Amino acid sequence: MQEVQIYSDGACRGNPGPGGYGTILVQGNREKELSGGEAMTTNNRMELLGAIEGLRALRFPCKVTLTSDSRYLVDGITKGWAKNWQKNGWVKSDKKPALNPDLWEELLGLLEIHRVTFVWVRGHHGHPYNERCDRLAVAAAEKFR
Repeated sequence: MQEVQIYSDGACRGNPGPGGYGTILVQGNREKELSGGEAMTTNNRMELLGAIEGLRALRFPCKVTLTSDSRYLVDGITKGWAKNWQKNGWVKSDKKPALNPDLWEELLGLLEIHRVTFVWVRGHHGHPYNERCDRLAVAAAEKFR
């Protein structure tokens, strides 16, 4: 399996409001930037979409390290929350509906294809790729203002 690094971030101007994601794929010395957004969304949706778009861009199964500053994304997978929500019909342990089931469902499907390790980094603390992803996400969100 080829190894790929994916860095992703989401941004939202208002929450909800115009939002964007920024994603960078790195394989060896090659990099690919992706970005996009929606006119009315939430920050968490953009965080999920950034990761999804990075994984969607892979043409074949890969070993991936996915780095994000989103606890919602990283903990949702590494702590098993998303799988539990899915198993329980997208209902959380507090009996409230899980948010963003459409995106979680797609992400979980992509995780069946790729071997993904999630890494959390503190946002806005100088991580070069996280900072670049943030700039991409903010620029994408601005297009919808």
